Amino acid sequence: MSGRAQLMWDEAVTGYDFGRDHPMDPVRLGLTRSLVDAFGLDKDLDVVAAQPAGESTLRLVHRQDYIEAVKAASAEPRAADQSYGIGTVDDPAFAGMHGASALIAGQSVGAAEAVWRGSALHAVNFAGGLHHAMPGGASGFCVYNDASLAIARLLELGAERVAYVDVDVHHGDGVQAAFWEDPRVLTISLHEHPRTLFPQTGWPEETGAGRAEGSAVNVALPAGTGDAGWLRAFHAVVPELLADFRPQVLVTQHGADTHFEDPLAHLAVSLDAQRAVQVACHELAHAYADGRWIALGGGGYAVVEVVPRSWTHLVAIAAGRPVDPEAVIPEAWRQEVYARTRQSGPRRMTDGRWPVTWEAWETGYDPADRLDQAVLATRKAVFPLRGLLA
Repeated sequence: MSGRAQLMWDEAVTGYDFGRDHPMDPVRLGLTRSLVDAFGLDKDLDVVAAQPAGESTLRLVHRQDYIEAVKAASAEPRAADQSYGIGTVDDPAFAGMHGASALIAGQSVGAAEAVWRGSALHAVNFAGGLHHAMPGGASGFCVYNDASLAIARLLELGAERVAYVDVDVHHGDGVQAAFWEDPRVLTISLHEHPRTLFPQTGWPEETGAGRAEGSAVNVALPAGTGDAGWLRAFHAVVPELLADFRPQVLVTQHGADTHFEDPLAHLAVSLDAQRAVQVACHELAHAYADGRWIALGGGGYAVVEVVPRSWTHLVAIAAGRPVDPEAVIPEAWRQEVYARTRQSGPRRMTDGRWPVTWEAWETGYDPADRLDQAVLATRKAVFPLRGLLA
């Protein structure tokens, strides 16, 4: 197995563009790719452009009638069939939508193939993580669910246990739905509580169905949760479940919209805590999945200040050359930021909170604390179903 990581990248993924004033501005992808290069990380990676996902691959998750609807809207955006979630405020139709969406999906599927077959130990597709798309519809800025497609491809190739950990601020509802009855896939999502945020799902009582009962895990965090609480919740749930499940591959989604500057949500997490979770996911992949790690992007709408730094840290960790949080950002990149956005870019790779600390769950919990209540609700709902102590 190659020790080098793969960065899945094709410049054309920036064509996934819902238009002016839409929160998901593709400039966040271009600026991330430039920052990766500014730190010289491309020298420690194999940069690979995979082919777009073909229809037979898309059908591993998505219905044929939905694929046809996306293709039709791609050719004639004004005629989009909104019953499929296309042509809505969240998911406006645009020319070339099918091709751009299939290309992003192809990068995640390519990452899955590379990691499973051993040509890479780690693979990153920060353009991916489009976790809201459903088998029969677009949702939440997501057209094709690349995360689900990557997992489905792993299963097709022979994987028997795949774990998916989603730390986007929004519930990973599409991935959960895709594998709701499949015990081969463990889905874990940490997200802002559905009472206060789209998609209003991801309650701790959502645990899977049939033979897969206990294979869906949801940690619904109270609005305002900051670094210490977010990390406490992650470490109170994820490592123990992965130790029990022993996945052959770990797939993680790293939406940067948990950040306190994100305009679409209400958590108060710093870049430094996001980096700490990225480090933890890397370590967990080595501890429980023989190092096989597929890392995806996701949400993130502070497109200059947060997203490029967060995902550059992710790429650096996967490449085996972590960027020091105190590192000064190259001036050439900041000039590019200004040229492309007329905004001033950040100066360092930190929010000034490194190292981030939290209290381990094992030290005891406070039944009156809202964060601890959220963690306990998840543990009580899921852990006994898996034969673990809540």
